[in-house]
Amino acid sequence: MYVPSSFAETDINVLHHFIEQNSFATLVTHRDDEPFASHIPVLLDRNQGEYGQLIGHFAKANPQSKTETLQNVLTIFHGPHAYISPTWYEAPDLVPTWNYQAVHVYGRYSVIDDPGQLKEILKQYVSFYEAAQPTPWTMKNVDPAFADQLLQSIVGFTINIERIEGKFKLNQNHPVDRREKVIKALQQQRNDNAQAIAAQMKAHLPD
Repeated sequence: MYVPSSFAETDINVLHHFIEQNSFATLVTHRDDEPFASHIPVLLDRNQGEYGQLIGHFAKANPQSKTETLQNVLTIFHGPHAYISPTWYEAPDLVPTWNYQAVHVYGRYSVIDDPGQLKEILKQYVSFYEAAQPTPWTMKNVDPAFADQLLQSIVGFTINIERIEGKFKLNQNHPVDRREKVIKALQQQRNDNAQAIAAQMKAHLPD
């Protein structure tokens, strides 16, 4: 990913938090000499290796489930994004742009097909995504025979992270007064992405 120094985010804790908050990712692998992508939720284990480990699963019917162990793969985590009009700067000789946040994770893929390990992966998914529910659902709600049948239809994986790139493009290359004008304009937009980018831009203003 092209990451100008103005927009680079390198703090591993910030990047890990971003991954956890934006866990519906795009996983890109290679199959038959072509890139192949799936859009799936991916979990992060911060405590594995130097940069952490990603955990996920595919349906066996998905051709990407045949990805070979040790293939170098790319997982893209998408954050909020918003169009930026040059009129908001109230300055001459500027052009439209797009503000956004994204994190790219590179690492080695490993297949998991052991039923016990697959069940643990599913438990981690349920625990992570149900945590915010008033009455969290658990795997105990599933008939054991049905659960075993489900396990036969999926393939799990881990990705040992070797490199993480974070790009938080939030107008850091502009003076603070222009950034504040963009924040104000975004706050007047009626969509969640614009509001989220405004909040991130405000958080990244110098103290």
